[in-house]
Amino acid sequence: MQQWVCEQVLGIEPAIEDEKPPSHRTQADKWAMNYEAAKQFSEREGHLQVPRKHVERIVGEDQEEREHKLGAWIGNQRSRAATLTPERMEQLSALGMRWA
Repeated sequence: MQQWVCEQVLGIEPAIEDEKPPSHRTQADKWAMNYEAAKQFSEREGHLQVPRKHVERIVGEDQEEREHKLGAWIGNQRSRAATLTPERMEQLSALGMRWA
């Protein structure tokens, strides 16, 4: 009955079974995208002193524009410096990250 109402009354078609659900990003993917936002900010501004509420817009590999809460992310990386890998610390330092 519900399916009939959806299709006949509301004009809603059932979902196609073979459509893939949206892929979930790994933590490494999320870090890489935020790093790209930090890199873009650093190249444009010449520093990485990002205001806490700053949102950076970047275009991903899929050509979709995404907003990244860069200020919060930078603050989180700074507060988690002791647990970051040396590679990630080096990447951020190369962009001008101030750790203290």
